[in-house]
Amino acid sequence: MVTERKELIRLRNVSKFYEMGNSVVKALNEVNLKVYEGEFVAIMGPSGSGKSTAMNLVGSLDVPTHGSVFLDEIDISTLGESELAQIRGKKIGFIFQSFNLIANLTTIENVMLPMMFQGTGIDKRRKKAEELLKLVDLGNRGEHYPGELSGGQRQRVAIARSLANDPEVILADEPTGNLDTKTGAIVMEFLEKMNREGKTIIIVTHDPDLAEKYADVVYWLKDGILEKVTKREGKRFVDVTKKVKKAVKGNGVK
Repeated sequence: MVTERKELIRLRNVSKFYEMGNSVVKALNEVNLKVYEGEFVAIMGPSGSGKSTAMNLVGSLDVPTHGSVFLDEIDISTLGESELAQIRGKKIGFIFQSFNLIANLTTIENVMLPMMFQGTGIDKRRKKAEELLKLVDLGNRGEHYPGELSGGQRQRVAIARSLANDPEVILADEPTGNLDTKTGAIVMEFLEKMNREGKTIIIVTHDPDLAEKYADVVYWLKDGILEKVTKREGKRFVDVTKKVKKAVKGNGVK
């Protein structure tokens, strides 16, 4: 008996427009996208394709100009910022290309920070942070500051921080963008390991080799439009764009 996977995130007819003087920039235009529990998803596209905007919407960091974004079947456009921050903090862990570590906090304090926003007690925060740093092989770097770490070590701290609240989804924005090839491969292997252990992984990347090596599903963006959807079947990827569009139409989305 095949168990139907839980739908975690859905973008339905999502557009995001920005006013630039007298003109309107359509960063995303009528995009439909779904992420299911346990998937490894890549949002792929060149610079200016809209993938960063898509990341902000998928991660509930922003709300659409038109359309709906659902996180665990909750339409986030109906939530206030404090309520949205709470649900986002529990459901999604973020890994950023620039690491986004706070320079004047130690490594362990950076990992503890997301738990503070969820109201976790300090002793529990520290214990969990110590466990996570050991998990990413940085158990002896807890009292070091980000400036004392290499790029690869800082990215591993960012991974540990993303796991602080045990989220269902890890969202990584160009996770290898500031790393050398060898260190980038180590980071991707760690993300792949987390996926095998049950975490849903979403990466945003401009690198097709990275997307097709690790992802189960790839959403290809170009000029703010979802140009193509490919899905892994065995050792190859199959274009399922028509199936996705048909499913969207069948759900009453025009």
